[in-house]
Amino acid sequence: MRPRVWLSAVLAMAVLAMAAVLAACRSGPEGAAVFTSGDPRHGQAVIQYYGCGSCHSIGGIDTARGQVGPPLSGVRDRIYIAGMLQNDPDNMSRWIRDPKAVNPQTAMPYLGVTEKDAEDIVAYLYSLR
Repeated sequence: MRPRVWLSAVLAMAVLAMAAVLAACRSGPEGAAVFTSGDPRHGQAVIQYYGCGSCHSIGGIDTARGQVGPPLSGVRDRIYIAGMLQNDPDNMSRWIRDPKAVNPQTAMPYLGVTEKDAEDIVAYLYSLR
């Protein structure tokens, strides 16, 4: 096989693999758990524990009606997190754990979110439509 043809085949397989991952993510909590390695059900609980709903409205959490930060339903479909980070599970987790390290001027406070809790929060947010 010629190098150019081989490279095209490899790229096509990579695109198909990514499409499968994204399709799994869009299939609700189970898909989000695979895509993020977090537990969306626990994420819903820790969102309430950390009080995220005092600043954000968040689907599936009745008490999350905040108007300070952006609504978080559909966040998985956005291109950027905080207007500056590519939207992927690692960057979202990084933002949740220490937003001021990403943008010192942000209004989002440091809440001491653990790495595991951040993974679970990301899984929950990515499970929302």
